[in-house]
Amino acid sequence: MDLKSGSLFLLAVLFEEIGELAEAVRKEKIEDVEEELADVLFMILSLANYFNVEPEKRLFEKYIEGDPSKNWDLPSA
Repeated sequence: MDLKSGSLFLLAVLFEEIGELAEAVRKEKIEDVEEELADVLFMILSLANYFNVEPEKRLFEKYIEGDPSKNWDLPSA
């Protein structure tokens, strides 16, 4: 197995990109936030492709046809 193309590699890169996004948000650097959001989205789509998931279909099913708010709770104080 190629270690630079498997699902765990893709997940590790996604986590790295999320960390970079968090740093950009913390510093409130809008240009960096835009760039890191693109990187995070790319990695999410790469994972979806790896697992043959259709993101548009799942988003529609969950957020348009379903009621996602029923699973959302406010953090406990």
